Amino acid sequence: MSIQRPTWLPSYLPELQGLRGLAILWVVLYHCHWRLEGTWIYYASLWGWSGVIFFFVLSGFLITSNLLATRDKPHYFHNFHARRALRTWPIYLLLLAVVYLNAPWFIGPSVMTAVKTAPWLAYLFCVQNLFHLTLPPALGPTWALAIEEQYYFLWAPIVRFLRRPWMLASVLACALMGSPLLRHLNLVWMRGMPTHTLIHLDGIALGSLLALGFYTLKLSRRTWLWIGLSAFVVGIAAAATVAGGTSLLDSALAIGYCGVMLTLITTTGARNPVNAMLRRGPLAFYGRISYGLYMTHISTFIFFGWFDLRMDHYGVAGNLAVVGFRLVASTAIATALWYGFESQILKLKRHF
Repeated sequence: MSIQRPTWLPSYLPELQGLRGLAILWVVLYHCHWRLEGTWIYYASLWGWSGVIFFFVLSGFLITSNLLATRDKPHYFHNFHARRALRTWPIYLLLLAVVYLNAPWFIGPSVMTAVKTAPWLAYLFCVQNLFHLTLPPALGPTWALAIEEQYYFLWAPIVRFLRRPWMLASVLACALMGSPLLRHLNLVWMRGMPTHTLIHLDGIALGSLLALGFYTLKLSRRTWLWIGLSAFVVGIAAAATVAGGTSLLDSALAIGYCGVMLTLITTTGARNPVNAMLRRGPLAFYGRISYGLYMTHISTFIFFGWFDLRMDHYGVAGNLAVVGFRLVASTAIATALWYGFESQILKLKRHF
């Protein structure tokens, strides 16, 4: 079975930018959820943690599509890791530097004490989620990046050297079945590690499997559309019923979100309000700055904690003011990082 991108699938899918925007806004609201108690958006914000699953599904699909398209080209590993480093490491290293150099504000002890006691080596090797460590809140979001870095470090050579599609599918199937099983077993050695990679592979593996399906299964665009709609209905229905509160919840959500992504991929460019809203406007903008916003929003909340204290006496109105201020401040910082830092560095991708 040959591996080839379907002719109807464009190289750029603008709707996915809007999906990123939705996911990051949901995550930000989740980290403000207790401030939203008593409002109409409170219950929706409680599910904002699942926005990270959405990110994993998107990442698995896009990165695996790129790996499949380039696996027979020269400098495969060099180009992949160079482009990946340009995308993720500048903001990540900047965040580490800011948090450690301002340790009394973000971590607690002095700078020297933080360097000696906080697991900075674990952060540099992106393994901070594999130990019984309590991550400082400002660095809490880095667990998701650590999972992606570990996954692609292993997945890139697997894609390169396992030439048969069924071999790749078998590896992904093991990840899809293994994560919920490990969550269910709740093994002693994994307790106290809620962000361990092995229990969070559902979304990224499912996105990778979808990319593999696109490149190997000769299905029509309409067929993929119906698969996407079915996956959305089944996944969300399962999450709301039989999978809710069980080890299968993340898997059910990943299936539902994969269905949403697949539906939008097959309808990309369509002239309807949903696709148009995702292609341009605020959601597309938030999708563009999503990585910087995800990595820095907690540290921004901490830095402007003085505003929270001033609003604590005003009840629901004060809480809403805090949420609004947090969103504006974190958006401003992420925007500045994108235009003044990230986008400039990403121009170097053309060399790889």
